[in-house]
This record gives sequence, structure tokens and C-alpha cells, in this order.
Amino acid sequence: MRRIGIYGGSFNPIHTGHISLAQHILSAARLDGVWLVVSPQNPLKAGNGSLIDDEVRLRLARKALEGVSGISVSDCEFHMPRPSYMWHTLRHLSETNPDVSFTLIIGADNWLDFDRWYRSRDIIAAYNVIIFPREGYPVDATKLPQGVCLVNTPLFPISSTEIRQKVAHGESITGLVPAAIEDDVMHIYGHVGADDAIES
Repeated sequence: MRRIGIYGGSFNPIHTGHISLAQHILSAARLDGVWLVVSPQNPLKAGNGSLIDDEVRLRLARKALEGVSGISVSDCEFHMPRPSYMWHTLRHLSETNPDVSFTLIIGADNWLDFDRWYRSRDIIAAYNVIIFPREGYPVDATKLPQGVCLVNTPLFPISSTEIRQKVAHGESITGLVPAAIEDDVMHIYGHVGADDAIES
């Protein structure tokens, strides 16, 4: 049975930190692949005015990952009822891919907030969970439930918010996003006002 990691996010836009992190986890956890699940709406971040159109974010993510081995993009949440909760996403993926064992990948910041997630206990009971470090969000690996582990990946101090702010102010984003989408990001996000770019 293949082991696939599920890394969800708005990817608004996808950046080199997302990709490097996925590659590190792919290797460290010995997964067969990592799927970046582009979310149309984060239930905990409702009313985000700077969220670019779903299909545009999806297209950018797919273009950014062309030629990247082991990492792919999924739009499964686009076809599910909204808001899309991770429990529903994981169950849908399991039902449609019975030959795959899915593992949830989340940041330490989300882990510390995990009890707010819809059916969080069911997720832990049914799926393995991989936590990656985030600066300022300490996680004690000795106190994690069975099936939950902390993977020691590098910290990637890049955020989509930072990229949107730089674009809004006409600053360079070279190295922050893959070269294949740099011009696209500058063009697409350049049409978002500076106030919107700073919102999230």
C-alpha cells in the first residue's frame, strides 16, 4: 500500500518554502509521495479578502511543481461541500483511493490548535499525523499521542503573506517562489491592493 502525505493549505501563492518542506518530509518520513491539497476556504480563516481565485492558485501550484519528483497537487476540496474540513477531505481521499494509506502533515502552530479542528480525535484515531516545526510554536515530542510524530525539518522563514506584500510594493520575490511562476505571481498578485495583500 502506498503511503501518501496530505499537506493542505491555501497556497496563496505557493512558495519555495512549501516545496522544500514537502521534499524534506517526503524523504524523512519515507513516504511514497506528498499531495498538496489546495483549499478553497479555511474554516478558521473565514472572510479572507486577499485569497486569490481557487483555479488561479491551483494553476500556479501545478506549474510550480512541474518536474518536481514525488510532490503533486490535488484539487479534491474544490469538489466537496464548503467549508471543507480536513476530516471530510481525508475520508473522501481514503474512499476514492483504497490502495493508499494517507498521513496528515501539519505545522506545529496547527498542532497546538488541533483540538479546535473538526473531529480532531477521529483524525488521530484513523490517520497518522506528521508535525513539522514552526518558529515560536514548541512541541514536546515525548507527549504526542500514538500515531503522531514530530519530524525535524529545517525552518523555512518564507510566508505567502510576505510575498503578497512584496508584490504589492513592487519588491523582488526572486528566490521566494519557483522561477517558473515568478512572473505569473508578480502579474496576478500585483492586481491585489496593498491593503488586501496585508490582510492575512
